[in-house]
Amino acid sequence: MNVVVCQNSETRWDEYVSVHPAGTFFHQWEWRAIISDSFGYEPLYIWVEEEKGGIKGVLPLFLVRSALFGRSLVALPAAVYGGILASSDDAENILLEKAIELGKHYGARYIELRGNPNAKPGVAPTLSVDASKEENDLYVTFMAEIDPCDDVNLSRIPRKQRRMVKQGEKYALRFVLDNSRLREFYEIYAASVRNLGTPVYGYQYFEKIRQSFPETCKIFLVEYQGKVIAGVLVFFHKGQVLPYYGGALREYFHLAPNDFMYWELMRFAAANGYQIFDFGRSKQGTGSFNFKRHWGFQPRPLPYVYYPLTSQPIPDTSSLNPNLQWAIRLWRSLPLKLTMILGPRIIRHIP
Repeated sequence: MNVVVCQNSETRWDEYVSVHPAGTFFHQWEWRAIISDSFGYEPLYIWVEEEKGGIKGVLPLFLVRSALFGRSLVALPAAVYGGILASSDDAENILLEKAIELGKHYGARYIELRGNPNAKPGVAPTLSVDASKEENDLYVTFMAEIDPCDDVNLSRIPRKQRRMVKQGEKYALRFVLDNSRLREFYEIYAASVRNLGTPVYGYQYFEKIRQSFPETCKIFLVEYQGKVIAGVLVFFHKGQVLPYYGGALREYFHLAPNDFMYWELMRFAAANGYQIFDFGRSKQGTGSFNFKRHWGFQPRPLPYVYYPLTSQPIPDTSSLNPNLQWAIRLWRSLPLKLTMILGPRIIRHIP
């Protein structure tokens, strides 16, 4: 088998991802240009081919040059899921060995392979090169089946949370699907992440996502008395619905707009034949972690795997890092417009 750094192979790459049982929305070729153009990371997409040309594995890597954390190879930045897709242990080993070779060539401190909830647990790779391995169990993901019947889905939600879901009906909130209102969604999202102390992605990043996935990326908004108070950008892939970027205005939290929004999204997914609701990644012990558990979703481990390439420790880029708390508090205090200007310049250094 031969390993190749791919440049223009989107059709064959996506065909492999679409049939691989662990292929996620983020493994698709389109992310190569989205992430490269939005953050300036260098794409190093590699695959393993048989002599007859059949693909046996893929690994979407990016070389990240961060002024804060140094160089790294990440699969994939800006994504909650990533890592290797392979049809055999041999193909997985070859891809990992090539990634280590590339990392050393480019002077990276480490390789980061993000977790994949669809991947089956396997044995440790057998490598022909020296490589240590570290795992981070900070993250979990939440996934549950969607029943075609709304009453069944509602019955699966704990009683206290069902009451919160019904708050939206009480206040006459309105759930809207409108892909032309990206700007309104973005302003809601920017305010939400500022309040969390996190730099926001640039608006152009979301434009590229919408342009790249016109059929499988949708924008949903929640309106109250004609004003947008919540929004979520959602991915649809392989029978799954993944609400990925979302938020609500803090001054309207008493109306429970998030609860209403996610329930209406679940109803939309059920009506359109989707089978899995993927609530996405959360850090254990955080507010989003507790919110998802209150819906009756059980956390599923999502270990991230790291391969150090130097003697330097793997940097802690998590918002839970005690050394970053001062920066988070400062960011929360800044004017929203200022964070929308500075955020895209900073976030590219936090893969």
